[in-house]
Amino acid sequence: MLEFFQTLSWVAVFQIIMIDILLGGDNAVVIALACRNLSPKQRMQGILWGTAGAIGLRVALIAFALTLLSVPFLKIIGALLLLWIGVKLLLPEEGAHDKITGGASIMTAVKTILIADFVMSLDNVIAIAGAAQGAHADHQIGLVVFGLLVSVPIIIWGSTLVLKLIDRYPLVVTFGAALLGWIAGGMLVTDIVVVERLGEPSTLLKLSVELVCALLVVGLGSQLAKRKKAHQAQG
Repeated sequence: MLEFFQTLSWVAVFQIIMIDILLGGDNAVVIALACRNLSPKQRMQGILWGTAGAIGLRVALIAFALTLLSVPFLKIIGALLLLWIGVKLLLPEEGAHDKITGGASIMTAVKTILIADFVMSLDNVIAIAGAAQGAHADHQIGLVVFGLLVSVPIIIWGSTLVLKLIDRYPLVVTFGAALLGWIAGGMLVTDIVVVERLGEPSTLLKLSVELVCALLVVGLGSQLAKRKKAHQAQG
């Protein structure tokens, strides 16, 4: 362990921590949105389990990052999943909180976090893996894990902050869902199949697709939410 710290590339550690803090904003939003329907006591459990799962997923994906992003249609499938999650987050719950069992609620929240984080991590892990390449080969995975563990408190703090904002300003949920749509749009136009056939997307095209997908999630989610509320009122 001592040898690991003595030979550690602190520049690479700093880069990984900064990358994960910047990209961790997405994680914080997803974790907060997924946990917003839990009781106050269950929220911290959901945040902790969701964060642990998200970090574990990211470490696992680091080793296969370059291979994953070279799989045709993977980012397209991931983008569609992210669009679905964004729409789903805007829908009202089936019933009141006291009718939902604690374990089931936490498991549902963690499942949502893991699915969304898996999809969003496809791009994020490339940046982290790139920063780790400057380190000694034997230390690369350890370096990534160390950098991620240091950034865990920031992700947890970010999630609790977003949850407080959601409680005070429900419109934050809509912005969070739009963010997932925006990320999905970027993934759609950067899939290897799309790039090979149409070339690298221009900045304008990428921004346009991201905006359309963000508006699609909010529009579709809002419409489905209205229908679901009307149906619940009639029932």
